[in-house]
Amino acid sequence: MGWIFLIMAGVLEVGFTTTLRLLIKTPSSIALNLIFIVLIIASFTCLQQAVKTVPLGTGYAVWTGIGAVGTVIVGGLFFNESLPPLRIALIGLIIVGVVGLKLIEH
Repeated sequence: MGWIFLIMAGVLEVGFTTTLRLLIKTPSSIALNLIFIVLIIASFTCLQQAVKTVPLGTGYAVWTGIGAVGTVIVGGLFFNESLPPLRIALIGLIIVGVVGLKLIEH
């Protein structure tokens, strides 16, 4: 169950970073600010549940890895951020690291 919480925490991290990006254009949006706060709380709550059964270092690395990869993908798809081949390759290394941490989990 810890890994499910960990994946949810990472996806929620992508949500709050995306909301943060949207807040740059409309910082006074009460709705976006509330969504941002709810997503942060939900992400950290899921992370807290995950590290009850997943080692803390592994949990943190996977959480940030999912968040980083997801945020780069969202940035490229929805915010016209560049995705040159080297950037994609380096993101691939993060994915390899996250999968590797799962595979060596006991």
